[in-house]
Amino acid sequence: MKLKFGMSPISWSNDDLPELGGDTSLETCLRETRLAGYTGTETGGKFPRDKDALGKVLKEHDLQLVSGWYSGQLLSISAEEEIANIRNQLHLFRDLGAAVLVYGETWKTVQNVRNAPLCDKPILPESEFAAYGEKLTKVAEYCASEGVPLSFHHHMGTGVETERELDLMMQNTGAAVGLLVDTGHLVFAGGDLLSVVERYGSRINHIHTKDIRADILATVDRNKDSFLDCVLRGVFTVPGDGMIDYGQFMQALAQQNYEGWVIVEAEQDPALADPYEYACMGYKALQQAATAAGYTIAN
Repeated sequence: MKLKFGMSPISWSNDDLPELGGDTSLETCLRETRLAGYTGTETGGKFPRDKDALGKVLKEHDLQLVSGWYSGQLLSISAEEEIANIRNQLHLFRDLGAAVLVYGETWKTVQNVRNAPLCDKPILPESEFAAYGEKLTKVAEYCASEGVPLSFHHHMGTGVETERELDLMMQNTGAAVGLLVDTGHLVFAGGDLLSVVERYGSRINHIHTKDIRADILATVDRNKDSFLDCVLRGVFTVPGDGMIDYGQFMQALAQQNYEGWVIVEAEQDPALADPYEYACMGYKALQQAATAAGYTIAN
């Protein structure tokens, strides 16, 4: 079995917190991503949105376009409206060969609101997940028909944050809705990472890896602290530098025959955690864990 390793640009430049790496160039981000060994990247705010320009800069750094975030609003609009909204990004990704489109539900999200505590996240009544799932399935089926599968990202501060909310989303959607497992967000939300992989292995089509600093997590007050406060305090780091057992995680993925991209996405303050140094650290930890689980890493 094979895995491909990619990196998110958020370690170099955080779109939600411009003070974190706001002056770091895209050139630096992509050059150091490739130098650290990664063969792919996700998009960020500094990436061109024109097919030719984006293709050119990726080719210059010998990187593949893997995926990128899309801010979904299906809790407030129709599937047809969302399809119209998603079309341009989807076609850009299709034309450049992206593996998936990362879909996050951002209706009333507090993930990017500095003064909103984690407890203010939107809550979707369980009875409404069926209607939401029906719309999400329609959007995912459209994405699949255009050649770029949708990968749903459970995320802190959103309506699908907890393991229970993730279960409800998965139970009320069709097979076209793929699952992005984000190790850091799931553990932060108190979820059982290995159990989720076991339950939904056949629908996992993308992986985000970050680690959690247990000492920082233990100090989080969800009634006072915002998600961005937690980022600034260093709750996230790269694989191998925190509390998550990546040996077990890779073994679980192997048991589900997962093959595809694994992205390192650890938002930190680049002034405190040198992005290149931590990119190398994350690559080494993932490589060791994946190899021990029987994977080979595609270069």
